[in-house]
Amino acid sequence: MTDQTENTGPKQDARFQPGQSGNPSGRPRGSRNRTTLAVEALLDGEAETLTRKAIDLAVGGDIQALRICLDRLCPPRREATVTFELPKIETVADAVKAMAAIVAAVADGDLTPGEAQAVSGLVQNFSKAVETADLEARITKLEKANDARN
Repeated sequence: MTDQTENTGPKQDARFQPGQSGNPSGRPRGSRNRTTLAVEALLDGEAETLTRKAIDLAVGGDIQALRICLDRLCPPRREATVTFELPKIETVADAVKAMAAIVAAVADGDLTPGEAQAVSGLVQNFSKAVETADLEARITKLEKANDARN
């Protein structure tokens, strides 16, 4: 008969330790993919020629070339910062005042309806968080009172 050892799972020293990389001497930060480097080497020195060709195609009516050129000239808009006076919000009652301020800002033309909807969502999420915290505190208080009776 052969000596058989019982398999009790993975070895302790084979597991990753918290906060320690599985490969400390792994790929360095900022290193680039070989394929990317190869493509860049092929295109090196040709960027101006390729750009001119894309522009010529776009001017000639090639819709895809036109789209590429326009995407570079006019990238998609990023969200703009919204600046308007919003009352301090600490309670659910304060959220009502904040919503009134948002509606007034839309009426005055300081906010677009889309911006108001985004800001209102923030106020609404804050209100839900306050309500949840209040409910948790009330439940904890009731549970303590019930434990004291028993």
